[in-house]
Amino acid sequence: MDNRTTDTDILVSGAGIAGPALAYWLRRHGFTPTVVERAPAPRPGGQAVDLRGAGRTVIERMGLMERARALCVEQRGMALVDRRGRTTARIPVELFEGEGIVSEIEILRGDLADLLREATDGVEYLWDDTVTALDQHADGVTVTFENAPARRFALVVGADGLHSAVRRLAFPGDGAHHRPLGGYHAWFTVHDPALALALDGWFLMYNAPGGLVAGARPGRLPGEVKASLGLRCAPLAYDRRDTAAQRRLLAERFAGAGWEVDRLLAGMHTAGDFAFDSFGQIRLDHYSRGRVALLGDAGYSPSPLTGLGTSLALVGAYLLAGELAAAAGDFRRAFARYEELMRPYVTRAQELPPGGLNGYAPDSALMIRLRAASMRWMGRWPLRPVLAAQFAKAGDIALPDYPVPARSA
Repeated sequence: MDNRTTDTDILVSGAGIAGPALAYWLRRHGFTPTVVERAPAPRPGGQAVDLRGAGRTVIERMGLMERARALCVEQRGMALVDRRGRTTARIPVELFEGEGIVSEIEILRGDLADLLREATDGVEYLWDDTVTALDQHADGVTVTFENAPARRFALVVGADGLHSAVRRLAFPGDGAHHRPLGGYHAWFTVHDPALALALDGWFLMYNAPGGLVAGARPGRLPGEVKASLGLRCAPLAYDRRDTAAQRRLLAERFAGAGWEVDRLLAGMHTAGDFAFDSFGQIRLDHYSRGRVALLGDAGYSPSPLTGLGTSLALVGAYLLAGELAAAAGDFRRAFARYEELMRPYVTRAQELPPGGLNGYAPDSALMIRLRAASMRWMGRWPLRPVLAAQFAKAGDIALPDYPVPARSA
């Protein structure tokens, strides 16, 4: 297979965070990206994600920081509560200089995706479609879609998440790449003005015995609560597209759990943005195969426990597009350099915080009390330097400066 190509057409699968970010940088460097997305339209809402470290730097280099700050969700920090709603521990946003569990810049995932997509004005988006086959040949990749006619592209990038269709098609033994962490989580929006007011700007988290976790944090709009439910359990057999069954499962597991859980469950049944997934990571020996590369959660999901998925997506998009431009058509050299730069950053980002899923979802009353006690010590020695090192991983990479053609700058 020829390593060089003069064709600038690149297919990007996934219109979440990583996909539009890559499309933006590809277009700046003179490529012609096309984005395909399984969803029929942009997904609204979603939970708050962090802009921190090198991910924040990428947003600044895109010239989008001022607009991102205008969309920020104002939050005072994170607090643990007991079943009666009494605070047992708090971490204010200032404790780790705005880079802690709740960062200085928190933006709803849907808002960030909209911001990135708006910055790709002129890029072709194929909504309500997905890749079903990839045929790599000497001068490109013939892509078969579920709905659109087959097309040929020079390269294909999978930025389509933990359950990537591109990864499944291009990387043999895909099931072995997914490393489950032993739990599941759901997130959705609840419209409850009284509860939103009671949050008082805090992200509240409640643990119940049995590895149950419930969270509620302020949304950007008045009366809006961003809710989450998590549980530790053995692997579940479930249909990822049967949201009704997923809601029933959570209602059964969390019934009578305490705190404001019943209110969250009531709102869950009517939430239009309900999503459910497993806690897991993607571990690959290589991020590319032939003319196909992976980006973000599709290639190296760190799991939501790390809080670094957004940083990896933004940084990966910046590096992949920059290296393709720097390689002047030699995609193999570009893919190798992309992996060389990303691999150390990914490896550190995939290290789970102290306690991992056990720390997030303790299974007994004793362990829940110990979690609250450890959280009260997070601002003091010896826990503070340990946590500071975890949060500092977001900036643990030196981003190259890639020249952008004057006509696109």
